[in-house]
Amino acid sequence: MSALAAAADLSGSGGPGFLSPTGAEVAFVLIGLVVLGSALLVVTTKQIVHAALWLVVTLGGLAAEYLLLTAEFIAWVQVLIYIGAVVVLLLFGLMLTRAPIGRSAELDSASKWPALLVAGAAAATLLTVVVDAFHAAYLDLGETGDGSARVTGESLFRVWVLPFEVLSVLLLAALIGAIILSRSRGDDADRRR
Repeated sequence: MSALAAAADLSGSGGPGFLSPTGAEVAFVLIGLVVLGSALLVVTTKQIVHAALWLVVTLGGLAAEYLLLTAEFIAWVQVLIYIGAVVVLLLFGLMLTRAPIGRSAELDSASKWPALLVAGAAAATLLTVVVDAFHAAYLDLGETGDGSARVTGESLFRVWVLPFEVLSVLLLAALIGAIILSRSRGDDADRRR
């Protein structure tokens, strides 16, 4: 067996190897690059409304990734809840707190470069761990039911019900906090007049 043939079949299970990607794998990588680029724009743009719109692109790309992984239910949940509700909640919170909408120099942090260094180190560490753990893994998406609504629902309501409820309470507390902050600022402005 030649070195090229051995490299082409890294999975060991006779499935497609690293050097012979399928169309779905190529699309997955391309959409992943779009998600990565838009996620970088979310954290680097100086206009907060533009950041929210780039977040829509990022979350939409993740929904497309879920579709490629045959997890249709999770993809639609991503679209309906994260894009449809969380981004709207974010924009609603921006309007309630009267945050600056345009460019703002006070939103720019002086510790940008140390934060970039820490983020790069964390990303490199995570990438190393994931590649080391899954370098020879191959998942045949045609014969698995892992992305189905039934399996996802059973996992969500048996294993992940407590974190799911804690997250919903956290989002509710954030909305109530935004309302209280906007009302207290409005009351302070009225008292000064």
